[in-house]
Amino acid sequence: MSILIDKGTRLLVQGITGRDGGFHTRQMLDYGTKVVAGVTPGRGGEKIHGVPVFDSVAEAMAATRANTSMIVVPAPFAADAIFEAADAGVGLIVCITEGIPVRDALAVVHDIAALRKSPDSGRPARGRPRLIGPNCPGLISPGLSKVGILPGQICKPGSVGVVSRSGTLTYEVVHQLSQSGLGQSTCLGVGGDPVIGTTFVDTLALFEDDSETDAIVLIGEIGGTDEEEAAQFIKRRVRKPVVAFIAGQTAPPGKRMGHAGAIVAGGTGQASEKIAAFRAVGVPVARVPSEIPGLVGELLERRRGRRASARPKSRHAGRSLAASRPARAAGPKRTTAKRGTAARRGGRRTATRRSSR
Repeated sequence: MSILIDKGTRLLVQGITGRDGGFHTRQMLDYGTKVVAGVTPGRGGEKIHGVPVFDSVAEAMAATRANTSMIVVPAPFAADAIFEAADAGVGLIVCITEGIPVRDALAVVHDIAALRKSPDSGRPARGRPRLIGPNCPGLISPGLSKVGILPGQICKPGSVGVVSRSGTLTYEVVHQLSQSGLGQSTCLGVGGDPVIGTTFVDTLALFEDDSETDAIVLIGEIGGTDEEEAAQFIKRRVRKPVVAFIAGQTAPPGKRMGHAGAIVAGGTGQASEKIAAFRAVGVPVARVPSEIPGLVGELLERRRGRRASARPKSRHAGRSLAASRPARAAGPKRTTAKRGTAARRGGRRTATRRSSR
């Protein structure tokens, strides 16, 4: 079981003829992902690694019935690529591109949010677009499908859901989980930009509703309030065990740490605030990534113990040995005793009558 992608995922790659698009298309094909189309305007009719290229997303959708898109086009054109995919009816849009202007990101995120919420959009619920990213590594459901740039060889099928703002930290944590025998249901990078299409809260809701995800690992970082909002959502809605880690604990205020959104500004977004928010709702926070597998394993053991203790007892449980014996073992003795007593009483009455005569 997984969230968002599985064996039924049919992927088209926008920007497939570029260096990164071609390289990662080959990686996804090797992993087993069904890459059914590529899109580059003006390059229709070509093939990249055996995948047909179309001039537009609409043409690719009509010819291949794709349901997912991965965008690896240059930043100046990425917003238009997202709009095109959404207008063509793609259900899941994964934008890998980094460096998209914040104003462009705001426009596409608001547009897609409106399409998802509007009952008059003319789309079935499953066809309303969901955007992951921008500036994200994508997602992978181990053994089923991979959409993005995550290394498939470090992943292992299992029941731990992983969601992260950081790509490389995702790889490190997933590798350590796999080495500890803790496989993953789905690993998803939401992206490190200030404006993103799918948040921690969105992903936590998906994992909570997934019957095959037993625990969740959340990897946050400084900047913004996404982690604090996730902590409150966990308190209200999530019943599965969650382990968190916050990157950037030693970052100085005002210094951007890699991602556009990873910056402490205006006194908010500090690692200490995020750690405190998680601990306040009972979520353990790892000091370093290597602590995560141990914390996950401990919480899963507790959960299994609670499930075992909650199982209904057998119908004979709690009954005494005497109560479980067949009734006939005690019945005849009581019957015999009564008959004997009556006989003795009858014998005394007969003897009295005889003596009186």
